[in-house]
Amino acid sequence: MSPELLAELAHRLTGRDRHILELVWTHRVLTTHQLAAICFSTPGKARHRLLELYRMSALERAQPWTPIGTQPWHWVLGPAGAHVLAGHRGIDLAELGYKRTAALAVCHSRQLGHQIGVNDFFAQLHQHARHRNDNTAVAAWWPQRRCAALWGDLVRPDAYGRWTEPIPNGGSIELDFFLEHDTGSEPLPKVAEKLAGYAALAESTGIPTPVLFSLPSQAREANLRKLLRDSPVPVATAVHPFGDNSPAGPVWLPIGTTDRRVRLIDLHDPERSGAEPA
Repeated sequence: MSPELLAELAHRLTGRDRHILELVWTHRVLTTHQLAAICFSTPGKARHRLLELYRMSALERAQPWTPIGTQPWHWVLGPAGAHVLAGHRGIDLAELGYKRTAALAVCHSRQLGHQIGVNDFFAQLHQHARHRNDNTAVAAWWPQRRCAALWGDLVRPDAYGRWTEPIPNGGSIELDFFLEHDTGSEPLPKVAEKLAGYAALAESTGIPTPVLFSLPSQAREANLRKLLRDSPVPVATAVHPFGDNSPAGPVWLPIGTTDRRVRLIDLHDPERSGAEPA
């Protein structure tokens, strides 16, 4: 693209537009529903603006094949958007690492369902926080590749997150966590073996960060919990999709208890009030 066209595009982009470009680049691919949940007040407004960004080549889109019905649009960074991001960071396109074919390839990858599941988890958290409008927030959302760069010699979580909620005295409480989004493709003993790495990380850092396992069925959750009875780090399990709840709601069952499911923030302190029965 010519410098003139890039300058015009950069002028037309809003702060929210730039945030969207950062999101799809950082997290590889996001659906219309996910971007609506994170950034827009209504799905209609999301569809309209995403189409505008597509027409400006700031975003690319694909609609993966499915045997039943139709998939939502899946959005990735477009060529013009990549130039804008690179310019904003003061680097060139090669340093950014953008390649159009590689950006689109994720939409047809065998890992697409897993990536969308991880991103949906955080999109729902963002939506929950926006609806509360009380300083509840997703304070951190790191993708797998960033986690691997930091801790890959010990663990490779699907994501790292930090969730924060206000408390009555005017302060706030934060929960850091690792997410393991399970799709049922791995044998459960192999899933359980991941805790050894998390235990080693906790020992080296002195920080026993909770590990959240999100599983595709109640039966798989129950069977995994049998293997995690003696977990060396804090662990909680839940079943996705989360139905009428979000991952912030009372869907988490900590290892070591079977009596009730608790809210995400309650994993910071299981004795806090407000948890609802399973």
